[in-house]
Amino acid sequence: MASTQQAVSSASDADQQYAKFDERKRKRMESNRESARRSRMRKQQRLGELMSETTQLHKQNSICRERIDSVERNYRAMDAENNVLRAQIAELTERLNSLNSLTQFWADATGFPVDLSEIPDTLLEPWQLPCPIQPIDASSDMLLF
Repeated sequence: MASTQQAVSSASDADQQYAKFDERKRKRMESNRESARRSRMRKQQRLGELMSETTQLHKQNSICRERIDSVERNYRAMDAENNVLRAQIAELTERLNSLNSLTQFWADATGFPVDLSEIPDTLLEPWQLPCPIQPIDASSDMLLF
């Protein structure tokens, strides 16, 4: 009977150990599931943050492109206007030279002296004119990109 009692006791001890092992395994599985759930939630949150950041960066990129396009249009307009002004300067200079030639021809033909001054280089190259120090008026529209 002692051996049957030992056998029952051994079986009972084995069942308890198995139950403890089973309980630890169940707790570990629950812990792993919870950890996996938290990990998925963090990944989902990070994905949402990245999607939001991507959207924001696309908007900023679009704004930058619009500003670049605006500056480029303004540059082209100014360049075209400068070309027109250069052509006008060339035309007016040619007219002035022609008028000076006619005036000189008339002076030579009539004998009346005419004092013709040469066209100053500063009129042909206005960027070399001496400029007094004075403030430059600017509007906020000039600073937009």
